[in-house]
Amino acid sequence: MTPTEAGTRPRVVGEREMEIFEATLEVLADVGYDLLTMDAVATRAKASKATLYRRWRGKPELVVAAIMAHKGEATVPDTGTLRGDLVEAYCGAGGIDDPLAQSVLAAVVTAMGRDPEFAEVYRREFIGPKVAASRAIYERARARGEVHPDVDLDVLAPSLAGIVLHRAFLLGEQVTPHLVGRVLDEVILPAALHGPSTGALPRAHCQTPLLDSTHTSEKDLP
Repeated sequence: MTPTEAGTRPRVVGEREMEIFEATLEVLADVGYDLLTMDAVATRAKASKATLYRRWRGKPELVVAAIMAHKGEATVPDTGTLRGDLVEAYCGAGGIDDPLAQSVLAAVVTAMGRDPEFAEVYRREFIGPKVAASRAIYERARARGEVHPDVDLDVLAPSLAGIVLHRAFLLGEQVTPHLVGRVLDEVILPAALHGPSTGALPRAHCQTPLLDSTHTSEKDLP
């Protein structure tokens, strides 16, 4: 008999559930997804492993549930402006500038590349609703005239998180509401308002030519 089949499934709710979620995220941030075990979470939360298994089928479901609880539901803010909606959606507790959320995300990105089961659960339960909420923000802004009718929302909607997280994880910058605002004002909002380029770049402009050492020197590079 598996742990999920043993007995009835008790209700782990309220404060006790949040304690287990908090313990899960702490272990995830400390050791990463690969080394996180149900035993470690149970020990950190002062709970039995059987309690965890009776509530969650396994590690992927528990971790995703903990992330969702920390981030909160995928809501669609309504401040009246695209900028206001995006700031409210991406900043604050559980948002893109939350240090714990950044540590957890680093572990999650690694886990998604190594564990297909976790990746499937995370994309379905967490990313799916977030993508839908983000798209709703842009669709409503388009109806207000803040987004060009020809903008490809599949490209634009994920761009804010992509740029900010690139600067955090690859460039080592601290994520702050100020950084989010800069990316919004200098990249996202202008792109939303003005729409795509009217014509495709010539093919030669989209390619990086190989350097010919006999004709090109370092000083000739831009």
